[in-house]
Amino acid sequence: MKRIIYLLLIVVFAWSCNGSDKKSNSEVDKYNIHNPNTARGHADMGSLPEFLFSETEFNYGTLVQGEKVSHIFVFTNVGGSNLVIKDVSASCGCTTPKWTKEPIKPGEKGSIEVVFDSSGRQGEQSKTVRVEANTQPSTTELRVKCDIITN
Repeated sequence: MKRIIYLLLIVVFAWSCNGSDKKSNSEVDKYNIHNPNTARGHADMGSLPEFLFSETEFNYGTLVQGEKVSHIFVFTNVGGSNLVIKDVSASCGCTTPKWTKEPIKPGEKGSIEVVFDSSGRQGEQSKTVRVEANTQPSTTELRVKCDIITN
């Protein structure tokens, strides 16, 4: 009986050590990301990635309830290192963002598409889309607005 327990323990230890060699398969290499926050608190602001949006607010105008519309916010990385968008979230389930997933090199453009579904809504609407990236500040807000009428 003791032999079986020892054998099982050896198998468990051997199996648990097997997974430590596996490499993480992340989309973005950690060396591509410039983190502006340092332990000393002295960041070289000229080398940081930076958003330059052509606009940060868009008005869809008057919509008939049930319409689905989209708008693309275009931006340029005017900073000195690769810009990586970590996450884009909307203030409401009626608003869905899609964004450039790969790192944007300095001088290159990227985009964030915001799709708004007016189903079940009426009157004036204002929705916020938060963009989290390796910029300083780390969060940028975009806004979409509209006025929804019932048919």
